Amino acid sequence: MALLAAGLFFTGAGSAVADAWRNMPTLRSTGVKLTKGKYTMYPKFTKHGGFGFKADLVDDERGDGHNVYVQARVEGYSWRRFNGQQKKTVTIQKEVYDGAALYVSEAWIRACRDRGSLRPDNCTRTLHYKR
Repeated sequence: MALLAAGLFFTGAGSAVADAWRNMPTLRSTGVKLTKGKYTMYPKFTKHGGFGFKADLVDDERGDGHNVYVQARVEGYSWRRFNGQQKKTVTIQKEVYDGAALYVSEAWIRACRDRGSLRPDNCTRTLHYKR
């Protein structure tokens, strides 16, 4: 009985570790910052086994008239865009996942400044995470 209880305890502890939030480095590019970032790779059957992130998206040049956004993606899918607000800092918390899979193995994230249709957006470096 004690052996069974110990096995259940360690199985539960392993699940909790898989769901732990980890720190992301601050991402910067002209006019945009992603700060106080954390990410997790959810285990199977929890939030679609997706890539979760939370961070502060900062419009770092409030007078330039441009918006900022975060892009995140998982393997096999295109970038998903999450908009910020001009002249503000916005806290964003999202999950990105593959609806056809039990969990994702890889994820990418970056922050960008939207410079309109005539000029290309500028983005931070892209972070890549693996399960």
